Amino acid sequence: MGSMFRGEEVALVQLFLPTAAAYSCVSQLGELGLVEFRDLNASVSAFQRRFVVDVRRCEELEKTFTFLQEEVRRAGLVLPQPEGKLWAPPPRDLLRLQEETDRLAKELRDVRGNQQELQAQLHQLQLHEAVLGQSHGPLAADHTDGPSSERSPLLPPPGGPHQDLRVNFVAGAVEPHKAAALERLLWRACRSFLIASFQEMEQQLEDPVTGEPTRWMTFLISYWGEQIGQKIRKITACFHCHVFPYLEQEEARRGALQQLQQQSQELQEVLGETERFLSQVLGRVQQLLPAAQVQIRKMKAVYLALNQCSVSSTHKCLIAEAWCAAHDLPTVQQVLQDSSTEEGVSAVAHRIPCQDMPPTLIRTNRFTASFQDIVDAYGVGRYQEVNPAPYTIITFPFLFAVMFGDVGHGLLMFLFALAMVLAENQPAMKAAQNEIWQTFFGGRYLLLLMGLFSVYTGFIYNECFSRATTIFPSGWSVATMANQSGWSDAFLAQHPLLTLDPNVSGVFLGPYPFGIDPVWSLATNHLSFLNSFKMKMSVILGVTHMVFGVVLGIFNHMHFGQGHRLLLETLPELIFLLGLFGYLVFLVIYKWLCYSAASSASAPSILIHFINMFLFSSSSTNQPLYHGQKVVQYALVILALAAVPVLLLGKPLYLLRQQHSHRLQRRPAGGQDEEKAKLIDTPDAAESGWGPDEEKAGCSGDEKEVEFVPSEVFMHQAIHTIEFCLGCISNTASYLRLWALSLAHAQLSEVLWAMVMRVGLSAGLKLGVQAVMLVPVFAAFAVLTVAILLVMEGLSAFLHALRLHWVEFQNKFYSGTGYKLSPFTFAAQDE
Repeated sequence: MGSMFRGEEVALVQLFLPTAAAYSCVSQLGELGLVEFRDLNASVSAFQRRFVVDVRRCEELEKTFTFLQEEVRRAGLVLPQPEGKLWAPPPRDLLRLQEETDRLAKELRDVRGNQQELQAQLHQLQLHEAVLGQSHGPLAADHTDGPSSERSPLLPPPGGPHQDLRVNFVAGAVEPHKAAALERLLWRACRSFLIASFQEMEQQLEDPVTGEPTRWMTFLISYWGEQIGQKIRKITACFHCHVFPYLEQEEARRGALQQLQQQSQELQEVLGETERFLSQVLGRVQQLLPAAQVQIRKMKAVYLALNQCSVSSTHKCLIAEAWCAAHDLPTVQQVLQDSSTEEGVSAVAHRIPCQDMPPTLIRTNRFTASFQDIVDAYGVGRYQEVNPAPYTIITFPFLFAVMFGDVGHGLLMFLFALAMVLAENQPAMKAAQNEIWQTFFGGRYLLLLMGLFSVYTGFIYNECFSRATTIFPSGWSVATMANQSGWSDAFLAQHPLLTLDPNVSGVFLGPYPFGIDPVWSLATNHLSFLNSFKMKMSVILGVTHMVFGVVLGIFNHMHFGQGHRLLLETLPELIFLLGLFGYLVFLVIYKWLCYSAASSASAPSILIHFINMFLFSSSSTNQPLYHGQKVVQYALVILALAAVPVLLLGKPLYLLRQQHSHRLQRRPAGGQDEEKAKLIDTPDAAESGWGPDEEKAGCSGDEKEVEFVPSEVFMHQAIHTIEFCLGCISNTASYLRLWALSLAHAQLSEVLWAMVMRVGLSAGLKLGVQAVMLVPVFAAFAVLTVAILLVMEGLSAFLHALRLHWVEFQNKFYSGTGYKLSPFTFAAQDE
């Protein structure tokens, strides 16, 4: 948990991995997930690296796994989750896995191919049965009349010159949407030489390709003439019709139909056996695939990591460089030693100096992860920079709750988040694929605190679904006000809301124990009172938040040994911020404490005093708050103005003087050689190693000298000074969004209550009718409350709280220009 306040120390480690034990060593490191490998072969293409053949074999296996997985899904089956801890298999097992997988894939392809062929044959037989069994009106009825109908032709021979032509038949099936076009084309191409009959099948047949049930259209065409027959065959082929032989005699057709039915029954039995064998093959796939997928993914990851190592031909080992937390170095060394002892050699890991900025490592848990994600979304912190996440755990939900203060709304949000927290270990909660649900579930602890803080601020505002609650007795006596003001019944009937005057004796009995007195919800000056209260509260919270951000910058300067920045940056910033806006907070609190309700009419305006403070003037109509106020204000403005040139020029002049002293120390003196002079001193890595505004990385070893450019340093400091001075003004005004969104939330809640619930409660109907009418009214109120006040207003308050942390708070001390430590781990493969 200590790393939450500042990133852990990260070291650059060099690993000497014996060739025989390199695979097992990297595999164990992947199980631990403690090191991030650096690519030592960046100039080498992926196809020229040592283990590219092994990576390709793994990729080929993954393609085969994809085919098997699709076949399992096609069959409507589900792959089980792998059981137990699966380790990366040794390289010698790769060939066994490949052979077994290829054998299963070949069997599955053969069985699927046979099944499709059998289904296609069965489909053809069923179509042929439907064609022979379908009755086509007069064409099929003419030859049944008379005793010699079996030998007589279906159509009488035509007379005239064509009486010697023989009548032929074409029978088949076509898709229903093609039948009309086929009939028109046949009629136009062979107008007077054919008779066609189309009829829809009674039952649906399963398509062998798509598996969907379809209803076919059967046809019977009688024609005479060989040329007409060729035309008909070409036309039916163009329409992809299924054409079958058609016998003229009905007895022959019956015999053929019985034979087709017998063949169909035999094919169905063969298909059943094929499907049973297919289910057996898929069962073996279900047993092999889950574990094999995880193992091959781990094996591929190991080989990809080994491809980042350089090869030492003299020492017969692989050399790797990796970032690792200094705290985890003993664990890494022990794991390497245990993994390499079986091969008779020992892997070595030792820390080496680095010149690059190390990655940032901040360990989180399920509670702190969502708050760290908020900070990292702005930018990952530099190495060992102060981490804002621990403070965001409190400040973010609190600033959100200031804008979202309502007991009812906060309680609903709290219960929703609590339900997710209590069910977080259920697999169904984690396996949900909906992105919105994943977002809510990932930030469940953030939502929990946001709802809890909203309940707290709702009690302070005394609002529960926009209604005030009387938890304690009110500190106002309305009866005394009515008795001493002489209000008549007619006056009270015309004025449901009254203005309470605390100056009347006996009206104000004392302050409300906690929060705002509920009597204010009945006063006409309710909104004016809340405006004044929330506006001043927002300024106080904003200035306090910004000062806290400047103070956190002190810990950065102290940690990196930059004492000059305490005097030349932090001190001027505090003088400027506290001298102007800290003084404004002092005026607000002083006026609250020193002026009572009796003297409120003569209380001076803080805004006029603040304006006169910058103009070095005074107003005769606005009395001073305390004796000597004008002198104090003038002194504070002069101090704030004097802090600006110190902030602008202090650090650049110091760095320029420091650079000049370095050059004097490097200059050879007397009989010293030039080489000895170069070893006297090195430039400050904090100022020259990573630029004028970067912090010291903390890596050991020699630092390279970076050219010092005074113009860049002065320009950078000028931008920082302008940004801070103008930002103090704009950032203080930006915190007024706490006031604006709080009032907007309260007014939206009030409008929703007045336009929905109050209408249902004040209908004045009978008790039974009123209860029935309240059901849809309350349903509409609940839906609108969740949709508008919880979702839309909650998202708006969340975004504004996010902006206050990113822009107004974190820019005082947090640069966010680092990068995360991405350790080599098998965690994703295990999931």
